[in-house]
Amino acid sequence: MVRPRLRAVAVAGVTASALLVPAVPAQATGTPASHDEQITYQEWSSYRDWRGGTHRGTVALPGLRTGITMLNPAGTTEYADPHSGETRTWKYATWTSPVTQVGFEASELVPSWNAVTPDGTWIQIELQGTYNTGGQTPWYVMGRWASGDEDIKRTSVNRQGDPWSTIWTDTFSIDDVANNVMLTAYQLRLTLYRAPDQWQSPRVFMLGAMSSYVPDRFTVTPSAGGIAWGRELAVPPRSQMIHRGNYPEWGGGGQVWCSPTSTTMVLEYHGRGPSTADMSWITPGYTDPQIAHAARMTWDYAYGGAGNWPFNTAYAATFPGIDARVTRLHSLDEVEHFIKAGLPVVTSQSFLANELDGSNYGTSGHLFTIVGFTADGDVIVNDPASSTNAEVRNVYQREQFEQIWLRTKRINASGGVSGGSGGIAYLIKPWWKPWPKVAGSTNW
Repeated sequence: MVRPRLRAVAVAGVTASALLVPAVPAQATGTPASHDEQITYQEWSSYRDWRGGTHRGTVALPGLRTGITMLNPAGTTEYADPHSGETRTWKYATWTSPVTQVGFEASELVPSWNAVTPDGTWIQIELQGTYNTGGQTPWYVMGRWASGDEDIKRTSVNRQGDPWSTIWTDTFSIDDVANNVMLTAYQLRLTLYRAPDQWQSPRVFMLGAMSSYVPDRFTVTPSAGGIAWGRELAVPPRSQMIHRGNYPEWGGGGQVWCSPTSTTMVLEYHGRGPSTADMSWITPGYTDPQIAHAARMTWDYAYGGAGNWPFNTAYAATFPGIDARVTRLHSLDEVEHFIKAGLPVVTSQSFLANELDGSNYGTSGHLFTIVGFTADGDVIVNDPASSTNAEVRNVYQREQFEQIWLRTKRINASGGVSGGSGGIAYLIKPWWKPWPKVAGSTNW
């Protein structure tokens, strides 16, 4: 069955997917929720991780937040930016991960990275997958990224493909699982670029990927809950809708900024955000200028939106002391563990207005921030699609919310079948704070 790719529309964004994997040189985690659903998240982030792999001009850096950077460039190349029309010469160096076993037959993969790119630098992330047939994919570009947009225009490369798989914006996807050609292993490759007359280079703190298989499903079994009922985090409420029509060069305005608005709410909760100097380009007196900043700095010029998932978590991690990644969670029980640990979670979902009581709208894809649970287990959400900041806090019925978030198939407004997020989430935390420990679930 083919799973169509669902993306942010109007107030929106959406996708990817599920097991415990063998030990590999990077951190490898994951566990099945059932015999069918499988999710694993694997990353390279320690000094030992970075010392491994294949270096061509890169070097691992020790310290509290280790990473890699360029030491001696491996060569010089030209990049013709399709979105600015400018061709420039760059020095480059590469780091390639070991071949990494997923641990099951996966249908999707979404990368994540945490990095800083000084002016005059940028990075490229690539993936080469191995199928269960023994064949390999081409090297797919999963993102050309910089924290700013003066040197290159940050971009995905959509619709790369071979006979078995396709890249949809930020996601590797098997075209048809019924063909029984699935992803079993992969390598990631980082290329670091800097201007020829520049001494500063990018520094990458983390490179990871969520691999998954989630079967087609219109419904899911509700989770039990009871872990964080009655707990609510003081996450600042921010509306995307008060920015409607503002800075139209980024999608026409705030009506399409649900993802950066949600990301910003979590960053503000953790005491992080752009400086006054960072926002000097924004009209003085503009309400919540940090939202416009996030929209610009997560903008994917190929996708034409600010809903590229890893671009949002990479943006979050440009602020000091922040770790961020894209993964999929199995249930609201897992979200409750994050709330109990004091960590809000950004989720991606799609629904008709009558499927989420109190929303008063429908969407083919939307992101918002879970900030807590009521005493009865219903979900407290900062929904950026609300008309004002004062109306952002909403309470949605637990079972309704879990269905619209975890399903992979749904009946759309036209009566046809569309895709669903299947539990996609942005996880953002201070780097020194541990991820929650959840028995039987380590997919982050």
